[in-house]
Amino acid sequence: MVKHIILWTLNPELSEEEKKQVKMGIKQGLEGLKGQVPGLLDVVVNIDGRLASSNCDVMLDSTLESEEALKAYAVHPAHVAVADTKVRPYTVQRTCLDFEV
Repeated sequence: MVKHIILWTLNPELSEEEKKQVKMGIKQGLEGLKGQVPGLLDVVVNIDGRLASSNCDVMLDSTLESEEALKAYAVHPAHVAVADTKVRPYTVQRTCLDFEV
């Protein structure tokens, strides 16, 4: 199995209300991929409970069957659609950690 962890920083020009809406859109979009993308076993998007010591806004914690499944996930049309409409337009920084478990 493979863990795919992403941390995003939202555009600081967004208002607090816009950030709240964007976070919810990211959460709904990415968590909605479970059952649509082959090999995606689990996906959780954390948008709440952020402490002041944090330096990012949103975390994706996902588990995939294999490295091959991760590669297929990256180009799957449903994932690309979420990334292009819910994530990329509103984020200024992305950090990724992929590892085998």
